[in-house]
Amino acid sequence: MNPSYNNGWVFSLIIMKKLALSIFTFLVTITCQAQHFDLVPLGIYGGEQEDNLSAYLVGTPRDTAFLCLDAGTINTGIRKAIVLKSLNGSVETILHNQIKGYFISHGHLDHLSGLIINSPADSKKNIFAIDPVLQILQNHYFITDTWINFGDQGQKPILGKYHYNSLQEGLEMQVPNTALSLTAYELSHVNPYKSSAALVRHDNHYLLYLGDTGADRVEKSDQLDKLWNTITPLIKNKQLNSILIEVSFPNNQPENLLFGHLTPNLLLEELLKLKEKTGLKNLEGLSIVVTHRKPTGDNHEIIKNELLKNNPLKINYVFPEQGKKISLN
Repeated sequence: MNPSYNNGWVFSLIIMKKLALSIFTFLVTITCQAQHFDLVPLGIYGGEQEDNLSAYLVGTPRDTAFLCLDAGTINTGIRKAIVLKSLNGSVETILHNQIKGYFISHGHLDHLSGLIINSPADSKKNIFAIDPVLQILQNHYFITDTWINFGDQGQKPILGKYHYNSLQEGLEMQVPNTALSLTAYELSHVNPYKSSAALVRHDNHYLLYLGDTGADRVEKSDQLDKLWNTITPLIKNKQLNSILIEVSFPNNQPENLLFGHLTPNLLLEELLKLKEKTGLKNLEGLSIVVTHRKPTGDNHEIIKNELLKNNPLKINYVFPEQGKKISLN
């Protein structure tokens, strides 16, 4: 055999192997960077602006089936999202056909007033919540004295438009007519008042949404610590890259006047605890969508500046705008 021919064949084989490895690496990179969730904020604030209160549609890319994470503002947020081309269709079509259900984290009005007000115009669908929140809906909102009972349990007459789904902590539940599942975890929001978080799953990828919560140290609780333990393996495996969590007040808010909320310093305090569980390297690329900023005065801008100025973990902070779609991996 001609030695030069043999050498040429070996050289070609090496080139082909290198090319195959490059293609494989490229595909892995693309897969890791793929966008797994679309988020459309219908409302972003934690008070005062009644047309812009906590509500986030979450779905999968190129799909029009959404779960609404809290429901402080619905109609105004949909209209804003249509203008910004984050949603397609009429307000009625989106409300009726694209929002498949609601996760309600706790019973405060800035997280569910949009659900209540829009209930006469809504279609039949599911409400997901832990039992204490369902009890608040049944006993205080969907009753004749304050509205009327659009739920399927509670005070008569029962209109039955909304089906209550009781979420048990740590047990996953499928969201009908979507590609999503969710699991609830309790939070402390002025201990012992219960708020909750939703761990949303699509295939093997996760997004974590927290309702109102205080820091464990201030709340004299361990709910966030338990939640961090739950999500640590998911972060290490790069299955969870996005967390929606509240920061309601700037750092100058006294801790005795937080009323179960976080400041930038308290969020960092909690993230440092998470880092001890995951390791610093595993937090690289973590996106945190900052929710529930109180819009009093310049507070929302002060909170943003304080988070960005003191960011030793190099977190990718995302500050949502009403109606503007966010793609998350």
